[in-house]
Amino acid sequence: MLKQIRSFWVPVVVALMIVTFVVQGYGVESGSMENTVMTGDYVFANKFIYGSKTPRYVPFTDIRIPIIQLPAIRNPQRGDIVVFDWPGNRDEVRPSKPWNYVKRCVGLPGDTISIVNRMLYVNGRLLPYPEGVKFEPFPLLPKGYSNPDIFPEGYGFNEDNYGPVVVPERGQIVTLDRRDFLKWKIFIEREGHSCSLEGNSVLVDKKPTTSYEVEHNYYFMMGDNRENSLDSRFWGFVPRQSILGKAMIVYWSWNPKIPFYDFPDKIASVKWNRIGLILH
Repeated sequence: MLKQIRSFWVPVVVALMIVTFVVQGYGVESGSMENTVMTGDYVFANKFIYGSKTPRYVPFTDIRIPIIQLPAIRNPQRGDIVVFDWPGNRDEVRPSKPWNYVKRCVGLPGDTISIVNRMLYVNGRLLPYPEGVKFEPFPLLPKGYSNPDIFPEGYGFNEDNYGPVVVPERGQIVTLDRRDFLKWKIFIEREGHSCSLEGNSVLVDKKPTTSYEVEHNYYFMMGDNRENSLDSRFWGFVPRQSILGKAMIVYWSWNPKIPFYDFPDKIASVKWNRIGLILH
């Protein structure tokens, strides 16, 4: 009996170790990365390359727990397609519900991001479009037109003409004043501190201050479907510790709108030409 139990649990433990520390599959539920990653794709992500970490949430719950991270082989690079924990909407300290997002990393810690008429510039240099980039036939939003949903609040940006903004890096000193309070309030609270405004004074942890030292490195993410992607332009920067892995390959793909009980049609919707597709 003991031998049977061991023969059952050993492969289960090995599988859990692989999923936790080496590679894990993720389903894609939106079209924000079309035409690189499609709705209904399931991708394997390399978790080991960025430093594997234990789960952030108790399984099957929204309860956050401390994480342990192994050393990374390398940090995310500009152009990587990454899987990460969504930080939440622009005005949320924590997301109302945990989600794993798949986006392209376009900005590294310390980079300056600008978008001019849908063309992305990093540190003043044009960043070439990814091979699968897609633009919906929406009217171009001119510079000076303010989208009230864009990050940071009150800066007059829109998704087609954006920035410049500097991606925060660990040790960076940012100036805090009344004008920039909304830009940094949620950011500081996400780093674990209180932040409030009293008159013209900014208070961090209830102490008046005119500056704040950034505690973590951050990244700027965008979808390849540039006009149909809720990304860092809308909800801000992604901290290094929230990045889970590098998307490598599509291992399965079918129509997510077809229910499982309609199994024949579900199987008929399999996109065989996408299975085994290497992502880059």
